[in-house]
Amino acid sequence: MKVITGKVVAGKVVIEGEPLEEGCTVTVLAREQDEAFELDVEAEAALLAAIAEADRGEVITGKELLSKLRNHT
Repeated sequence: MKVITGKVVAGKVVIEGEPLEEGCTVTVLAREQDEAFELDVEAEAALLAAIAEADRGEVITGKELLSKLRNHT
């Protein structure tokens, strides 16, 4: 999993750095015009670890999450 930054140019997403493999699936998070989305090294590592957990199937249902949140407070 990679976190890559890019811009929309002529209606297409143009990424910075090395190109992605042809046919790979991507998810685009678009911030609002006045909204910043920046990750420090620690937050990026935590995000990548969470994505890896999900890729391994280490997930819970929304119902389980809500139950845990209710019991935590």
